[in-house]
Parts: sequence; C-alpha cells; structure tokens
Amino acid sequence: MSQKVLILGASGTIGQAMAQAFAAADWQVRDYKRGTDIARAADGAALIVNAMNPQNYHDWAQQIPAITALAMQAARASGARVLVPGNVYVYGTQPDPWSAQTPHKPCTRKGRIRAEMEAAWRDSGVPVTILRAGDFIAPHRGGQVMGSVVLKNLDKGQLTTLGPPDVPRAYGFTPDVARAAVALAARDDLPRYADITFPGHTFSMTELATEIARQTGRRLRVQHFPWWAMRLAAPVWELGREMTEMRYLFEHPHSLSEKDLLSYLPGFRPTPFQDMVKQLIARPPRM
Repeated sequence: MSQKVLILGASGTIGQAMAQAFAAADWQVRDYKRGTDIARAADGAALIVNAMNPQNYHDWAQQIPAITALAMQAARASGARVLVPGNVYVYGTQPDPWSAQTPHKPCTRKGRIRAEMEAAWRDSGVPVTILRAGDFIAPHRGGQVMGSVVLKNLDKGQLTTLGPPDVPRAYGFTPDVARAAVALAARDDLPRYADITFPGHTFSMTELATEIARQTGRRLRVQHFPWWAMRLAAPVWELGREMTEMRYLFEHPHSLSEKDLLSYLPGFRPTPFQDMVKQLIARPPRM
C-alpha cells in the first residue's frame, strides 16, 4: 500500500513539482485546500510538505507564523514528518558555500521572519526536514523572478539581469528539488530536525546567456534591470518594495554546499546544466 503525502501549497511552483514527483513515486498525494479541516486532511499521512506561502508579501510577519502553526497542527494530529522547502534568506551576506553549519545572520525583514520560522520548527518537537535551495526555477520559464523578469523578453532576444551579470547565484531546479524530497522521504535515519542544503545549480547570467545562445543559435542582449524604477514605485507597489529589499541576493555571489545532501543521498545528481536550461527556456505549453 502506497504512503500518503499531504501538500500545503500544491498550486505553487515548488508545490506542483512536489505533487508530481511524489505521484510518480507512487505516493498517494493529497492537496490541502485553504480553510478546510487540516487534521482531517492530514489523517493517515506519512509526510506533510509545507510549500504554502502568504498570498501577499506584506503579510509575511502575520502569515508565515500562521502557516507554520497550521502545518504543526497537521503533523501533531497525524504523527507525520514535515518537509519545508527552505530558502537562503537566513544567511544574509556571509561568505559561501552556505551549509547547515552556516549561522543564521539575516539582513532583511523576510530573512528574519524565515529564521524565526525555522527556529519554531527546531523547538517544536515535530520531525521536520528543511530542504534549502536557492531561487526556485522550473521548466517552461517557471520561477517568480526567472519567468517574470529574467526570461520575460527572451523571445525578443533579451535577457534581464538583476545584478552584475558575472555574479554566480544558487538556483534550485524544482524537478530536482522534488526528486531529492522523495528520496529523503524514503529514509528512516533522518534526525528529528534535519537541515539539508540542496546545491542545485550555481551560475551567472553571463553563463546562462551563453548557454541559451549555444542552444538557440541566437545571441542575446543582456539588459540590466531598472532598479531605479523599483525605488520610485516602492511606496505604492508591493512587489517593487519587496524586490528592492532582496536586491542584495542578486549582487552577492553565493552557492550551497553539497555535503549535507550527499551525506544522505550519495548518488544524487542534479539535471545536467545544459538539459536544465533546455527545459527552462522551453515555451509554456498551450492551454
């Protein structure tokens, strides 16, 4: 009999990838509907994936603790382990590579909220895995910043960089992150609180533009993102305000250590860079 996984936030970028990967591994996948009975939804689940995010950026301080409490309630009602897709906001601008041993020194409001959320999980007594990746990117130009900014004008021969084009940054290709989550869920030797960094791919915008040009035979113009417009719009535009706060991540080179993941999954390999880029730039399927 297959195991059950409850996914909170199954409609999001990483939530969708998790649902697909667990279904492919013959898990029974249940999608939690906001506002319904969480204990009933979690009944019989062996794993809960908390991929739910606040619907609005300004609600982080209120909604992150509320979502965390909801997932904890589900875990305590079912006895399930929880898997939380983590990010790198907690590290601030410390030297890389970042790992589970890197102290949390956030330098932004959202980073502090995420650090407090992780501390709540650590102190909860609930079995939890933090699977931490860089910016989530997905096939068919998926990923909030990758799809809406970096590749927005790809068909016009343009790539937009939000920082110096040669700065390497960490990215988590969602099919790979989800595949690692499935493999970790099959293990019974994880500690009660497992903080695992997912190395994924580390590349610069220059490297991405070069690979896209190689695959398409079309040279790309690399254009700089107009941060000045974000600053002007920040007082009245929520996304602009929140993006400006996280600008440092596009200017600070960073990568994630592979040692945490490989200690549990020694044979794990991410999708090769060339194949990942091919999937990344593929046009979204017609509905």
